[in-house]
Amino acid sequence: MGEAPNSQQKQKIVTGDGGYVLQDVPHLSDYISNLPTYPNPVQDNPSYSVVKQYFVDEDDTVAQKIVVHKNSPRGIHFRRAGPRQRVYFEPEDVHACIVTCGGLCPGLNTVIREIVCGLHYMYGVKRVMGIDGGYRGFYSKNIIPLTPKVVNDIHKRGGTILGTSRGGHVTKKIVDSIQDRDINQVYIIGGDGTQRGAAVIFEEIRRRGLNVSVAGIPKTIDNDIPVIDKSFGFDSAVEEAQRAISAAHVEATSFENGIGLVKLMGRDSGFIAMYATLASRDVDCCLIPESPFYLEGRGGLFEYIEHRLKENGHMVIVIAEGAAQELVSESLRCTGKQDPSGNKLLQDVGLWISERIKEHFSKQKKMLINLKYIDPTYMIRAIPSNASDNVYCTLLAQSAVHGAMAGYTGFTVGPVNGRHAYIPFNGITETQNKVVITDRMWARLLSSTNQPSFLRTRDIIKAHKEEEPPTQLSDDSITDDNLMEKQVLC
Repeated sequence: MGEAPNSQQKQKIVTGDGGYVLQDVPHLSDYISNLPTYPNPVQDNPSYSVVKQYFVDEDDTVAQKIVVHKNSPRGIHFRRAGPRQRVYFEPEDVHACIVTCGGLCPGLNTVIREIVCGLHYMYGVKRVMGIDGGYRGFYSKNIIPLTPKVVNDIHKRGGTILGTSRGGHVTKKIVDSIQDRDINQVYIIGGDGTQRGAAVIFEEIRRRGLNVSVAGIPKTIDNDIPVIDKSFGFDSAVEEAQRAISAAHVEATSFENGIGLVKLMGRDSGFIAMYATLASRDVDCCLIPESPFYLEGRGGLFEYIEHRLKENGHMVIVIAEGAAQELVSESLRCTGKQDPSGNKLLQDVGLWISERIKEHFSKQKKMLINLKYIDPTYMIRAIPSNASDNVYCTLLAQSAVHGAMAGYTGFTVGPVNGRHAYIPFNGITETQNKVVITDRMWARLLSSTNQPSFLRTRDIIKAHKEEEPPTQLSDDSITDDNLMEKQVLC
């Protein structure tokens, strides 16, 4: 294998035989020469005494794509996460800090706890501190000393003991604070915006030639971070969403022509709404940002609601917060305002669509409906993580600790096809994970709810052209006639 030339390039690419491409992560030795190394303390840790193989092989990588043909190129790989035989920090010299940024998410406290305990119990690191209040806390807030005793029970609570904030990212001040406090390991927990900030912080640290490792732990309740299998907190969010859907179902079935409407999180990606719908089996219609829909006319949402009420006498609708924003903005003549993180401020689509449904059936005078609107958004964000996410957060935190101790920097950690890997920041910040509406999972949802797709011919053709690989259904088979035939409610 040979490293691609030009050390100034943003990506560290290694190529090999058979189309092998390693998107490697930076290392402290890339820009600091003659760094000493030390034996990894893990090999003397009693907890690891029964482990047959302490360390991950330096050449171990994880394939991004595992479904291939016999003649396919080997494709993109990432460096496998785990403890290395040599480390670049002596435990007594480590001064680590942890910061949480962006919105709340189940599992934040678990990640904090496991970073602290991983550094302490696996590597013997005693100096760990928390940054109070997100990125701003580096230069405007007090620090919080973190020890295993301090973090012992925090995984049982929702939120983050460190506090969080959006925006306020002044790179020079942050790196000045890191330098002034002699911090040499920085653990940053946050979503894509936070990881973009982490990438800028890393670049400034590298420009100054500082012996500081920057490790990211990706966090988003929406599961919209690409490359990794899923983000922590997602399983907990889907599980908690069931409570709201169950309540909506009870309300809907208790009244004549009852409609239970639930708004779930999902700014740009409808994963929570989709998986909660599939898990519930009580949902009649799921609406997400990736799948456009229209209200009036043949094949529209109003027609489907009327049909389902006549058929079943009740209905449950789940809508993601980012769905139909173009319809809401047009209706309310809203301007595109942004929050401190640069995200477009969303209108309350749940409240808007509930009013439109009531207005429609009131005007038609065909049917008296009873609609109940439930918005559990912040209740879901604030819960502690469930058992599945607690285990996942432990693996994420320990993988980040192993990477930082091994001298890797400018990386985020996450599972790729079931194996934890180190991913360069640009790998998760340049695109966004979205529900693919030409994929079988969305087809499973449509089959489960028996709802129409609400897509017009041009929408389906566009979706087929944008997605790769294409579905087995040929675009040639889609015509205006057979599309209408599929949309007719039977």
